Amino acid sequence: MLSREIEIFRVVMTSGSATRAAKVLGLSQPAVSMSLRRLEEQAGTSLFLRTGGKLQPTQEASVLFAEVQQHFVGMDVIEHRLRTLKQFGAGRVRIASFPGLGVGLLPRVLADLEQERERTLVSLQVMGSQDVRRGVLRGEMELGLVADDVPVSGLEHVLFARYFGVVALPAGHPLAACSVVTPKQIARYPFVALNPEDTVSIRLDAICRREGVQLRTAIESAYTISLCEMVRSGIGIAIVNPITAFDYRHAGLVFRPFSERLEFAARTVWPAGHTHSTFVRALLPAMRRRLAADMQTLREEMPATPSGVEIYSLDSGGD
Repeated sequence: MLSREIEIFRVVMTSGSATRAAKVLGLSQPAVSMSLRRLEEQAGTSLFLRTGGKLQPTQEASVLFAEVQQHFVGMDVIEHRLRTLKQFGAGRVRIASFPGLGVGLLPRVLADLEQERERTLVSLQVMGSQDVRRGVLRGEMELGLVADDVPVSGLEHVLFARYFGVVALPAGHPLAACSVVTPKQIARYPFVALNPEDTVSIRLDAICRREGVQLRTAIESAYTISLCEMVRSGIGIAIVNPITAFDYRHAGLVFRPFSERLEFAARTVWPAGHTHSTFVRALLPAMRRRLAADMQTLREEMPATPSGVEIYSLDSGGD
């Protein structure tokens, strides 16, 4: 296998010329050129057009480079893993979360666990719930947090929390004067919504049909973070989960309880048969403590609400 030639080819492609590649690799330019010709002989095709002493990659070179990059990304991951093993031993914890919890809540939890992190390298990846599920199934993540509508077959899992939609409004909006906002009030204004296939969107549609109202949807999006940004930009109002609302308390938005119980929910998932590390055993109760504290703060910052209007409910155990 022409592993050295492939390495040289990669450096030529990333650096843009044989001259620069030779400097990076500590080789002479003729040695680089000879290596490229050997690779072309092996491939049975030209990888570069040679005009005026310059190399112009062909379409074949671009196709090969894409494959080579995938190989070297894997090697980079292995090298990084070796470095972290030297520094932290086996104390590296990989966590993945959907944005609703991963953008704001989990960073605050990790800050709470400062002492526990001293000998643990935490890798926190924020991605869609389906990607989290796939990563945990492949054993790439020790712990995942997903929206409750994601299939969890093949995984260990437990309900983390239920939390209920709050209305996101621009500061100074007329509905900010209300202690609770109803579907009929929301229907008077442009609305930014979660995608129609989202479970929460389906639940909201059922509420609106029951109340006999039609929302004036302006834009749809997959994430409540995007909805908050659109509210801040003046596109419309939204119903978002209270964890995201907490993250946007000081971003020019105000939040009011929704009169109806619009449920969001999250689960923790992990590989079947896997035993939690010491760090994850500390992380899970810390997540509950932080969520309880954040929701208490958010509730206190909103007007007094009638009894029975809640914004969250923690699962009582199961991990």
